[in-house]
Amino acid sequence: MRIYVGDLADSATGEDLRAAFAAYGDVASADVITDRYTGQSRGFGFVEMRNNDKAQEAIRGLNGSELKGRQLKVNEARPRTESRGGGGGGGGNARW
Repeated sequence: MRIYVGDLADSATGEDLRAAFAAYGDVASADVITDRYTGQSRGFGFVEMRNNDKAQEAIRGLNGSELKGRQLKVNEARPRTESRGGGGGGGGNARW
């Protein structure tokens, strides 16, 4: 099961997430999402756990808990939507 973890401290790492979730079961992966340009944490991450029952226990146990001074928001990750939105750029009166 893929789990969303929000409100992460800037200093939180994937290893911090792995350690917190490992107390509940086998962690397949743990990643903090970073900005592609600055490399800074975007304040959220994802954890993949192999066992769904253990993942549910982890969600219940860690939602609202503290990690590195921040109260975590933990829930089952929603599937990504195909629509990525996108920028406009239009400027109706281009002058070339």
